[in-house]
Amino acid sequence: MSNVYETKQGETVDLACSRHYGRTMGVTEAVLEANTGLAALGPVLPLGTRIVMPLAPAPAAKRPLVNLWND
Repeated sequence: MSNVYETKQGETVDLACSRHYGRTMGVTEAVLEANTGLAALGPVLPLGTRIVMPLAPAPAAKRPLVNLWND
C-alpha cells in the first residue's frame, strides 16, 4: 500500500520524503522509481504535485565502527 503526497510551495523530492517518512536515506530513490517523470519536473517541484509515496524500505542496519588505530 502507498500514500499520495501533495507538494507544498518550494518543496523538493527529498524535502517531501523527509516530511512524509521522517528521513531521506533509502526512500528518495524509491520515490523517484515509483514516480516516472518526477525528476524531469526540476529540483523544486511545482505546487500541488501529487507524489506516490511507496512503503518505506526498512532502514539499513548500522555498520559497526572500525578503529584503525588503537588509542
